[in-house]
Amino acid sequence: MNYISVSEFAKKRNIPERTVRNYCAIGRIKGAFLTGKTWNIPDDAILPEKANKKKFSDNQLLNHLNEQKEMKLKGGIYHRTQIDLTYNSNRIEGSKLTHDQTRYIFETNTIGASKESVNVDDIIETTNHFRCIDLIIDKAKSKLSESFIKELHFLLKSGTSDSRKNWFNVGEYKKLPNEVGGNETCSPKEVSSKMKELLFQYHNIEKKTFENILDFHHQFEIIHPFQDGNGRVGRLIMFKECLANNIVPFIIDEDNKMFYYRGLQEWTDIREYLLDTCLTAQDNYKAILQYFEIAFE
Repeated sequence: MNYISVSEFAKKRNIPERTVRNYCAIGRIKGAFLTGKTWNIPDDAILPEKANKKKFSDNQLLNHLNEQKEMKLKGGIYHRTQIDLTYNSNRIEGSKLTHDQTRYIFETNTIGASKESVNVDDIIETTNHFRCIDLIIDKAKSKLSESFIKELHFLLKSGTSDSRKNWFNVGEYKKLPNEVGGNETCSPKEVSSKMKELLFQYHNIEKKTFENILDFHHQFEIIHPFQDGNGRVGRLIMFKECLANNIVPFIIDEDNKMFYYRGLQEWTDIREYLLDTCLTAQDNYKAILQYFEIAFE
C-alpha cells in the first residue's frame, strides 16, 4: 500500500488541506493514520460520500462556509468570518468586547478571565450573532423576506435585557418612534408597508449588483424597522445578499465606521462615499479568501 501526505492528497483531489486534515481526524478517510503529527493517507483513498454530492451552490465561498459550518471546522474561512463579522458589527454598535474575547466565546463558549467588568448583553448578543451568521449561510439562497428579516432580529436580541421590555417587540417591528444619528426614521405605523414596498422594488431587479445591495441597505436603515439592532441586521442582510448573488461579501470594521456612517448619510447625493468604503472592505475580505485559497470572481 502506498501512502501520501495531506498536501499531496489535497492537491490530487483539489480540496483544501484543512478539509483533508479534518476528514482524517474524524475518520472519514478510510485507512488514514497518524505517525507523530503527520497523517498518512492511502494513495487510492476516496473522498467521503458527501464531498461527491452536488454542491450547496455554484458559489465557492458559500460552499466552503456551509461545509465548514457543518463540519464545525476550526481555523478556516467560516471560523474567521464568524469572529470578524461578529466582533466588528457589534463593536460598531458599542460592544466593549475585544476581538480576542469574541474569538474566545466562539471557540470555547466561555468569556474567560477579564480585569474589567463585561456587559452581559454584549456576551449574549455575541453568541446570538454567531447564530445569525449560521442562519444567513443556511438561507443564503432563499428569497429575502420580511419573515427572514424578523427572524434575524429575534435571534440577535433574544435573551438580552431589551427582550424583557414589553415595548421592545423582539422579532417584530418597532412600537415606538426612534431616530438614528439625529435623523428621523419611518414611523411605526408605516414600517410594515414601507418594508413591503422596499422588498417589492428590490425583487423586481432581475440581476442584483453590488450597488443594488448597498441601496437596499441605505433604504432599510432609513426605515429603521426595529427598536434597536437595525445596523447589525442590515449588515447581516448585505452579507447574505452578496452570497446569494455571487458577489464577494465584506465586513465593515471599526476603522471604517465613520466613513460607513458618512456613506449612509450622503448616499442620495454622493454614492461614491459608501461605495468606496464598502469596496475597500470587500478588498480586505478578498485578501482573506486568497489566504484560504478560495477562488472568487
